[in-house]
Amino acid sequence: MVIVIATIFYSRYLSNQLAEQERQKVEAWAEAQQFIAKANAEQDILFATLIMAGQNSVPVIETNEYDSITNYHNIDSSGVLNNPGKLKSLIREYNKKNPPIVTYLSEDRKQFNRYYYGESILLKQIRYYPIVQLVIVTLFIIVTLLALSTQYRSYQNQLWAGMAKETAHQLGTPLSALEGWVEMMKENPADMRMLSEMEKDIGRLKLVSDRFSKIGSTPHLEEHDLMKVIPGVVDYVKKRAPEKVQFQILSGNHTTIPVKISAPLFEWVVENILKNALDAMEGKGRITVQIQPTEKQVNIDITDTGKGISAANIAKVFNPGFTTKKRGWGLGLTLSKRIINQYHKGELFVKHSESGKGTTFRIVLKSPASV
Repeated sequence: MVIVIATIFYSRYLSNQLAEQERQKVEAWAEAQQFIAKANAEQDILFATLIMAGQNSVPVIETNEYDSITNYHNIDSSGVLNNPGKLKSLIREYNKKNPPIVTYLSEDRKQFNRYYYGESILLKQIRYYPIVQLVIVTLFIIVTLLALSTQYRSYQNQLWAGMAKETAHQLGTPLSALEGWVEMMKENPADMRMLSEMEKDIGRLKLVSDRFSKIGSTPHLEEHDLMKVIPGVVDYVKKRAPEKVQFQILSGNHTTIPVKISAPLFEWVVENILKNALDAMEGKGRITVQIQPTEKQVNIDITDTGKGISAANIAKVFNPGFTTKKRGWGLGLTLSKRIINQYHKGELFVKHSESGKGTTFRIVLKSPASV
């Protein structure tokens, strides 16, 4: 941009210099015209003719004292014949750009000629060159930014997919081992309580593995009832929450709310938001999940009475690596937004937050009828 701006100023300087030179050429040409009319010596006429021949780039129209056109130079003759009014329109155009040159034919100055002149092709090119250059540079910048943006998104997608598949791979080994231990314990049921807990943990590990593997590929959306999915997630988090934290699910009079989702991934999103709400409340408070179905979409608002999110951090909560907690990778909300926005074609955003009063996250899903 600095180069383009510098070019604009320099081109303007050059065009002004060239315009002055062209005016001097036209003045010399006009005077040579008059000189030929008055000259007697053959050498003088030859000299004037050479001056006139040197002006072969600037378009000129000659008129008399009554502004009637008497001659023109460096203008396409065929165009003038096809359009008789062309010279008149050119005179108006030239007069706006340059004041005409006047040469007097008589001493009393009653007879004179006016010479209206325009710009040569070279001068026009110099004037418009910076604009052309600016357009080219702008297009180059836009194409470069689009290419970089596409490359960045591609790299980011590969990073997420690689992380997800690697996590699923890492979880696969302990899962296989745990399943082996469970089978051995079934043959020797010494402690059924331990067996039951191990089976729960295995089920949980399988769920985590399934979630990560689905992030690394395009999940299949199926119709599920939110009035069964969400209470199940709330119940799971509630069992691991402090006793002073209250949970509430509001859905109006709706007993069933069908939506098309990938259940393992959607449950993960709700679980992430609920766990963040628990961290924000520090052991006491209330979490409300409100489900509001409309004709085209379903709104799910998850509200806590925690410490809230500062205005400066609201725009950052979904960024990879951003966290205000002492422990954690800062990927929970990032993955949640990716799951809702990209996989479910919905929305996840902070609807409202106030320091010291709490936060509301909103999930927007399309209803099956609008999909």
